[in-house]
Amino acid sequence: MSSAVMEKPQIVSQEEWLAAHNNLLAREKELTHQRDAMAVARRRMPWLAVEKHYVFDGPSGKASLLDLFEGRRQLIVYRAFYEPGVIGWPDHACRGCSLGADQVSHLSHLNARDTTLVYASRAPQPEIQRLKARMGWKMPWVTITDDWDKDHGVDQWHGHNVFLREGDQIFRTYFINNRGDEAMGSVWSYLDLTALGRQEAWEDSPAGYPQSAPYQWWKWHDQYTQPTPDTDWDDMLADPAAAYLKRQAAEQQNTGSCCSTETHS
Repeated sequence: MSSAVMEKPQIVSQEEWLAAHNNLLAREKELTHQRDAMAVARRRMPWLAVEKHYVFDGPSGKASLLDLFEGRRQLIVYRAFYEPGVIGWPDHACRGCSLGADQVSHLSHLNARDTTLVYASRAPQPEIQRLKARMGWKMPWVTITDDWDKDHGVDQWHGHNVFLREGDQIFRTYFINNRGDEAMGSVWSYLDLTALGRQEAWEDSPAGYPQSAPYQWWKWHDQYTQPTPDTDWDDMLADPAAAYLKRQAAEQQNTGSCCSTETHS
């Protein structure tokens, strides 16, 4: 451990701290708007038709690139390095790829937006399934058997390739690697990479893109297959801020009643 003395920032008053925070907050909001603008540009990127046929090994046998969509409209494939020659083999995948895998959020939310996430490596399926069980990873993970990785810029380095299908025709819509992979893991970071985006009404998307109101499609991850919506949450969908205040007031009232009852018991 370094023995160097850490250079600390200035210690200030509450008022000075709030002023400094508000200054940075304005810059953070500007950055958020810039990220939104990048997502707008991604939704208007030209598409590249995928004409070549690729074959992967999956847990159930051979699978094409189209099969990886699992019937959904969009597909994100992360090229993870787990194979002979990679540090950690066969007990572990690449440290960076493993760190990324640990951050992948519950896939049901991504699937609810008609999007599938798949990991792909050159390790054989028995090793992949063993590794997933050991590390607690749930994402689909296939074995590359041909030039798919070379053709998509991930034969030597990790990266996320994004695809969209119209019927059986597949298009490559976006690609990131290097530090672009650092932010991945949340449903928002994945959807912002896709051609269709988050599919929410506030987004600037081309005409005809699927969109719905924010909050309305959000569910607990074990209730996306629930056939009817929970009417107790209709107000949350319509006006989240007002619904939160109403629930907070009700909770305070119930807490007060509880305490009053205990006092007189």
